[in-house]
Amino acid sequence: MREFTETTMRTARTGNITIENREHITVTGVADIDSFNENEIMVRTDDGRLTVFGQGLHIARLDLEQGQLTVDGLIGGVEYTDVLEKQPAQGLFSKLFR
Repeated sequence: MREFTETTMRTARTGNITIENREHITVTGVADIDSFNENEIMVRTDDGRLTVFGQGLHIARLDLEQGQLTVDGLIGGVEYTDVLEKQPAQGLFSKLFR
């Protein structure tokens, strides 16, 4: 009799950032959210940590299975702060939904 084991494989996703009129940003390749408030959202992506700066920021949509994040508010800027090694997500939402 054969034994089957379930494995979870994370495939590499393409990371893109689209900003529309400095009021709407869409990020793909999102692994998790590390922290967020009205002025800063720290995102763990497949390409490293990404920080979105602005005013009145709020997460309009978050789909970690698809790796997509949409934020509304006044976008002041974005910055990659480091490059992540391929490791399991340990951000805020991963901890909440264990």
